[in-house]
Amino acid sequence: MSRNLNRDTKLCMSLSARPSNFGTRFHNFLYDELDLDFVYKAFTTTDLRAAIGGIRALGIRGSAVSMPFKEACIEYLDVLHDSASAIASVNTIVNDDGVLHAYNTDYQAVADLVAQANFPTDWTVTVAGSGGMAKAVVAALRDAGFTNGTVAARNTESGPALADLYGYRWSPEVQGADLLVNVTPIGMAGGPDSDSSPFTGDQISGAHAVFDVVAMPSETPLIVAARAAGKPVVTGAQVIALQAAEQFVLYTGVRPTDEQIARASEHARA
Repeated sequence: MSRNLNRDTKLCMSLSARPSNFGTRFHNFLYDELDLDFVYKAFTTTDLRAAIGGIRALGIRGSAVSMPFKEACIEYLDVLHDSASAIASVNTIVNDDGVLHAYNTDYQAVADLVAQANFPTDWTVTVAGSGGMAKAVVAALRDAGFTNGTVAARNTESGPALADLYGYRWSPEVQGADLLVNVTPIGMAGGPDSDSSPFTGDQISGAHAVFDVVAMPSETPLIVAARAAGKPVVTGAQVIALQAAEQFVLYTGVRPTDEQIARASEHARA
């Protein structure tokens, strides 16, 4: 880090049950690149109320929010912007002079990637998972025109609730579909199921495309299997880069170029 940190340096952070290095490396790379007086640090917490109170009390400029805090944090925030209030899920907090604003950049990242992929909207969809990120994914898919969908989740409360909210079906078991979407921690590096996929080989073979929101690693077991089966894929690495770039803009007011974002993402994964 070439910048000289000082008392006026603005702090941004992340809150996650299992912090990764991606956000820290991504944001600090761009702070250096653009000569901005900011620094970024990842945290976890066992006291969410106190952690968010610290953001307000210490003048921390902003915080990313990851599992399992995306919904639980809402009661401690002041202003929910449309991207967060529409899906009752937060992935970004911005502190404006003690007023905590909530946003969700996951939704826009997923919507943009689905639009770029140009998948036919008459495809059937199975979304595995029913947490805060799953809500962003299902909302983005439904808003893009994918109406024939299933939420596959063992949780008998959040699964049916998410499905009903967006007019999808609920299944306690993972089903095959034209588009398979993983929004569970299965396949995440360092997790108990890091070598697994939520979908079977037959389900992957029968699909037209696969989307895995897990970002670390970018080549999850599901993505590796989908590539081997010759299926088009959208990766969590693409999602995390786009949503992090939008967070960066919210924190700093500066929009990096596409090339800068790509280099920051590459640096974050090195």
